[in-house]
Amino acid sequence: MTTIDVDGEDAGDGLLSLVVAVVELLVEAMEREAIRRMESGRLSDEQVERLGQQLQAIEAQIEEIKTNTGISTEVDRIRSDLDGLVADALQSVDPEDPTAGVAADTSPSTSRTTDDGGTRD
Repeated sequence: MTTIDVDGEDAGDGLLSLVVAVVELLVEAMEREAIRRMESGRLSDEQVERLGQQLQAIEAQIEEIKTNTGISTEVDRIRSDLDGLVADALQSVDPEDPTAGVAADTSPSTSRTTDDGGTRD
């Protein structure tokens, strides 16, 4: 079974890394839900714009926290551990399903579109 090792120079760094990793996962889930709602036509253009700005602001704050505290590597490691934990949980729910335990790529290295239309890793 996968475990999550929250190391760091001190307990505060480890805890902050865990919190940031979980917040990143929540933001990704919110982005997927926003896309689903946009594609279904349930959001006005104004709501789409406001939602996009808010999600970008959250991501910018997360990146600033990671940069200022030097926890980027630790957050990436915890994200990987969390992916393994989810895969283990899915496998235990349905051990007969060959796709159970195969987590989607939620690694932070995936490219995302920036404000200026470019991508960032």
